[in-house]
Amino acid sequence: MSTLELIVNAGRHARYDTPLRVNLGAKLKGQSQARLSEADTGRPIPAQIDGEDLVFILPAAGAREERRLKAELGAEGYRHGGVKLTDGGAEGLAVEINGKPFTTYRYLPEGTFPTKARPFFYPVLGPGGVGMTRNFPMRGDVDGEMKDHPHHRGLWVAFGEVNGTDNWSEQKEHGFQKHQAFAELASGPVFGRFTETLHWTSHHGKKDCEETRRVTVWTMPQDARLLDLEVLFRATDGPIHFGDTKEGGICAIRVPTTMDGNKGGTIENSAGGVGEAETWGRSAHWVDYHGPAEGQHVGVAILDHPLNLRHPQPWHVRDYGLFGANPFGHSYYKASLLENGAHTVEAGASLAFRYRVFFHRGDARRGDVASRWHDYAFPPTVKPVE
Repeated sequence: MSTLELIVNAGRHARYDTPLRVNLGAKLKGQSQARLSEADTGRPIPAQIDGEDLVFILPAAGAREERRLKAELGAEGYRHGGVKLTDGGAEGLAVEINGKPFTTYRYLPEGTFPTKARPFFYPVLGPGGVGMTRNFPMRGDVDGEMKDHPHHRGLWVAFGEVNGTDNWSEQKEHGFQKHQAFAELASGPVFGRFTETLHWTSHHGKKDCEETRRVTVWTMPQDARLLDLEVLFRATDGPIHFGDTKEGGICAIRVPTTMDGNKGGTIENSAGGVGEAETWGRSAHWVDYHGPAEGQHVGVAILDHPLNLRHPQPWHVRDYGLFGANPFGHSYYKASLLENGAHTVEAGASLAFRYRVFFHRGDARRGDVASRWHDYAFPPTVKPVE
């Protein structure tokens, strides 16, 4: 067992419950666990080893504050809950946080809720176990729910024109995203993660591209949930052409009907826009959709990473509950200098997108969405003391 000290520098912003990682290289070789604590108080901090990185969630740090942590490599770590992934095959990949259900990833075309065209997360439970996605079309027995757009399933990835294939709707001749395999299924005290390979195909089976999808779920307090989505498109079968269409969301969610912008909910973005008229097709670092659900006021924000194509991206967000990041539909948005938003990935190349989905209580201000985006885009620095 070896012990080292880490210095966390918060920078100019106060931080709380912030996922962090530090590369320790050869120091973690052969190690499967570590114990982390605050150097001055001894307060335990759950930690998880991920290759050459030590991963943890910083509980809190004030602006300009420096925190010293003690890492005991090889020692049994502190375990209090965590994220657990359970693969149920046709019934989906279940995700629990601290022993409570968070979501199920439906990745196969059979089961209780068949995937039909593509995988999706359903249900997704936010703060206090509140359902954060519309139930239709998985369930049609919920009173008052809108039953439009049956391809809006929970939380999902899709786009409406990939090499001429409609991989957004479930209309005639639509495309498919076909699950191939999970390269990784990891559970742990700090995060749970899966890495999946999918083939995007035409309706008749011609492969348009391959995708590597990596989803990380963080161990957070009950009043917040964080899900990181990484989507890597690989041009394995020739170029990938993403057409200029508004019909798409590389990260998309359909919120509960009670949260719809025309039924009591509110859309807000990082530029100060409020409502569909000021947020649809507009570029923003983040967009938040909040409103009443199951007797509580809750919200969901999608955070756009600075390394994404055309950051800050424009958004396909509607008063009827649709919410997605779409960097390609510029001719529809007419809100940027681009007259045509189409983009081609050359054969053999790749294109990556990264998003963080944040479920919170209250509106964007109470949820402190702006700070969450800053933590995601510009996290505190972590360095080992040499």
